[in-house]
Amino acid sequence: MRILFLGDLVGRVGRTAAIEELPGLVEDNQLDFVIVNGENAAAGFGITEAILQDVLDAGADVVTTGNHVWDQRDTLVYIERQDRLLRPVNYPAGTPGRGAHLYTARNGARVMVANVMGRVFMDSLDDPFAAIDRAVNDCPLGDVADAIIVDVHAEATSEKQAMAHFLDGRVSLVVGTHTHVPTADHQILENGTAYMSDAGMCGAYDSVLGMEKEEPVNRFQRKIPGSRFTPASGDPTVCGVAIETDDRTGLAERIAPLRIGGRLEPVVPPFWNGGS
Repeated sequence: MRILFLGDLVGRVGRTAAIEELPGLVEDNQLDFVIVNGENAAAGFGITEAILQDVLDAGADVVTTGNHVWDQRDTLVYIERQDRLLRPVNYPAGTPGRGAHLYTARNGARVMVANVMGRVFMDSLDDPFAAIDRAVNDCPLGDVADAIIVDVHAEATSEKQAMAHFLDGRVSLVVGTHTHVPTADHQILENGTAYMSDAGMCGAYDSVLGMEKEEPVNRFQRKIPGSRFTPASGDPTVCGVAIETDDRTGLAERIAPLRIGGRLEPVVPPFWNGGS
């Protein structure tokens, strides 16, 4: 099974670039399932229902989030009727929405997607390890699910790596989001789980994490806010990570980054073109 994960959509340029690229990526590369992190899609803060629908219509099967999930206040209402939008699974019991769900891929396979948020240098939610353990145990790989994808929305690389080793052999892919910079550590762990510390963002990289540079630089220098952060409007790069899974086990056989457009060096997964 071919699965694509796209990193955080940041603002109009990021989401527009992803929406424009997705239909061709799905068709040309025979992708079976696509996950997109959309928590910065609405002017950098949260995601509206209209934007969510645009991303889904472009070819995403599921949209994950993170610490900005509630920045658009109507999300508290519409998330209950949108089962293809996930919030972190380690929010307290009774929080609107869902943090993990089982979906059907284009090839008929069963794909469980889970969204979990770290606690190091982040708002402290419930224990992410206990929460993801319950979610995976409820939907075991190779039994209930043919593939399991986990979006770890976290600041600390150490916490993301620890989560990957905790889940190694039990899920298909553990991928980090939140820090908006693609890492070079994509790999398949000892027991068959694919891992990448951060998928990067879909947004303008002539920026500070997708935001116009002036205000972040000002805050670092003066230690006081001057104005609201606004998404950068430069040439965007679409960033993510692709995997291929074993149809028998659901574990990863291949992993590679994806980068299209903008100022970062372009990369296309070699196994999409018949390579290894």
